[in-house]
Amino acid sequence: MTTVSENIPKNYGTLVFSENSMKERIPAKTYELLEKTIKEGKPLDLDVANAVAKAMKDWAIELGATHHTHWFQPLSGMTSEKHDSFLSPTEDGNALMTFSGKELIQGESDASSFPSGGLRASFEARGYTAWDPTSFAFIKDEVLCIPTAFCSYTGEALDKKTPLLRSMKALEEQAKRVLKLFGESETPVTAMVGSEQEYFLISEKDFERRQDLVLTGRTLFGAAPCKGQELEEHYFGAIRPTVNEFMKELDDELWALGIPAKTKHNEVAPAQHELAPIYTNVNRAIDENLLTMEKMRLLASHYGLVCLQHEKPFRGINGSGKHNNWSISAGKTNLLDPGATPMDNLRFLVFLTGVIQAVDEYQDLLRMSVASAGNDHRLGSDEAPPAIISIFLGTELGGVVDALIADTDYTNAKAVAMDLGVAVLPRFRKDNTDRNRTSPFAFTGNKFEFRMPGSGVNLSDTNTVLNTAMAKSLKEFADTLDGKSGEAFEKAALDYVKKTLTDHERIIFDGNGYGEEWETEAARRGLSHYRTTADALPCFIEQKSIDLFEEFNVLNELEIRSRYEVKLEKYNKLLNIECRVMKRMTRRAFLPAINTYAGKLAKSINAIKEALPDAELAQETTLLNNLVKGVQSADEALQKLDTLHREIAGIVDQQEKANRYAHEALPAMEELRAAIDALEIITDRSHWPVPTYNNLLFYS
Repeated sequence: MTTVSENIPKNYGTLVFSENSMKERIPAKTYELLEKTIKEGKPLDLDVANAVAKAMKDWAIELGATHHTHWFQPLSGMTSEKHDSFLSPTEDGNALMTFSGKELIQGESDASSFPSGGLRASFEARGYTAWDPTSFAFIKDEVLCIPTAFCSYTGEALDKKTPLLRSMKALEEQAKRVLKLFGESETPVTAMVGSEQEYFLISEKDFERRQDLVLTGRTLFGAAPCKGQELEEHYFGAIRPTVNEFMKELDDELWALGIPAKTKHNEVAPAQHELAPIYTNVNRAIDENLLTMEKMRLLASHYGLVCLQHEKPFRGINGSGKHNNWSISAGKTNLLDPGATPMDNLRFLVFLTGVIQAVDEYQDLLRMSVASAGNDHRLGSDEAPPAIISIFLGTELGGVVDALIADTDYTNAKAVAMDLGVAVLPRFRKDNTDRNRTSPFAFTGNKFEFRMPGSGVNLSDTNTVLNTAMAKSLKEFADTLDGKSGEAFEKAALDYVKKTLTDHERIIFDGNGYGEEWETEAARRGLSHYRTTADALPCFIEQKSIDLFEEFNVLNELEIRSRYEVKLEKYNKLLNIECRVMKRMTRRAFLPAINTYAGKLAKSINAIKEALPDAELAQETTLLNNLVKGVQSADEALQKLDTLHREIAGIVDQQEKANRYAHEALPAMEELRAAIDALEIITDRSHWPVPTYNNLLFYS
């Protein structure tokens, strides 16, 4: 009898046109030519494309596919697809199932209907999708999905994949230059990423009754629940049966798509969970993460649930992040692995120094890459890192860096065995560094964990910045040491490392990122602190940023400015929607419900007085007075927000509009929320028009 566990390896990757699938179905010589395109960037011959297309079509049809699509990532941040049937009618009234190399390589889409930041006008509709052969095609819902880039008729990138691929190329070129100086042979170099995805699951019935959740992804109102996460019992706790069934189906679907879902567990907040995959190259990792997010949203409904991927759906409890575990691989070698003696590992020190330099010099861009309306509510809220970029290295690595900067000897810390004091429990070696959950950019043994991205974000932006900034650091090293070898190279390299670490020491911080004193210290060090998206976005179009992206052909100035406009417009549109939803819920749900309850209470008071003129009704009268005063406060806050919202909506300049939303509208929204939330806790439960946090977070 075959067990479920035995079926997992058999089913893994069955819906992916992987290397094995290609080798089985494509002639050996054709596959060799395809490999050169994938690994060396050689142009793809049409004959090769036709052979691949035929093999891909036959494979897909055998698995039940009826359509194909170019699957791409427009500047909206998610994915898009237009389905075309394989069906091709013939003159004799029959039909063939066809798919050509031309259809594989290139598709056409309406570019005017996607965000473009001015790159495309409404009358300039043509855009192209181009096959990305470095990311495997897959089958989803009887559709063959072909990962593609998306560009305009005039050649500008209209997506998030294209600049990412360019940044990967830039990083590889500069890393190879550095490795060559170390006498190491040519080998492919790529950034590797593992993305931990946090999310909430709530009852579908409760979700449908919350207009704010439906339209904005977060609760714009809601008093704190009687019980939140203070008992710390949900983290790694037993997974409730319904959620466990959802997770099982999610695993099965992801494994069939070749996505190495590895870890799943309850997160800190009630109703919050996490899934983490095994890392892979950054391009595929992001494709797989976007697929994972989509599957989470779709499969949740099978269990009467809704998956929330907003960064901060509930106030007062943890929001959801997407930790970007980033490293650099040269073949099978992790270039960020310090080895047993990092002080003696010069190659590691060079790459570590490059990361520290890159993060310090382009901290503004990294902060910008994670900026969003939702993430503004999460960063610095005691469960996420602050909005100040810093690097955590840990005790041993921090000691190495300190010794290099001070030019003193360093004694390697020996591995310490942990004895738990009970004979039956095993002894084990503790890691060479602790974890710092408050650090935005933390070294975790052989990689850096960038913890600032929010759960709903496309990680392409962050990794494009990381890759390009690192390419810049490596280029400076290679340019400086070009032509040196042997002992002269080693001495010069070590001197370069010491000087660069000294120049960028300010970005290293191993303390408590939540402490108020850190803000003061960070300001003293000259680190930037952009509290809101509106504050962070302008650095994208500063000359320093433009120069970086143009130097490595990742983005040109036109593409940069268009993305800045897209991000601004999205921020402003989201805040506009939130304002509208708040006003409508207040007018049409909360105030009528509260007034109805107050009227019922007033009638009850009068009825009691009529029946018992001497009855003591202080409690009822006080409650009624509080309701009336609360309604007045809510109405005043509503009018204030309405006036401000109308004024901001008329502003043409998008940056000015964003500034007003961030620094004026959001505080006004908080005033209205506070007024309504205060009324929630004194209004009869049967009269409250929406599910409360107690309902949403602790569903059965």
